[in-house]
Amino acid sequence: MLKISDLKMKDIINVVDGKRLGFIKDIELNLQSGKIKSLLLPGTTSKFMGFFGRGDDLAISWEQIMKVGLDVILVEVPSFTEVKHVSKNDEEL
Repeated sequence: MLKISDLKMKDIINVVDGKRLGFIKDIELNLQSGKIKSLLLPGTTSKFMGFFGRGDDLAISWEQIMKVGLDVILVEVPSFTEVKHVSKNDEEL
């Protein structure tokens, strides 16, 4: 059996891009079924050097969890920070 406190100590890794998403901040439960609905992670620092707040919390649904290992939890979350390359021809349009 796995305790919630054990889950909070595991690193969350996104298998889509290999990025470390952090640790679990909170867990959302479905009280009727008694199952975990989603994992909540703190938002990434999106303001100036983190001084003016953090981004929104990231909710990862149970369906996005691929594997719970001894040290990490592997999740499949589409990348939010896709780098968009602009060619010189695109700038002229």
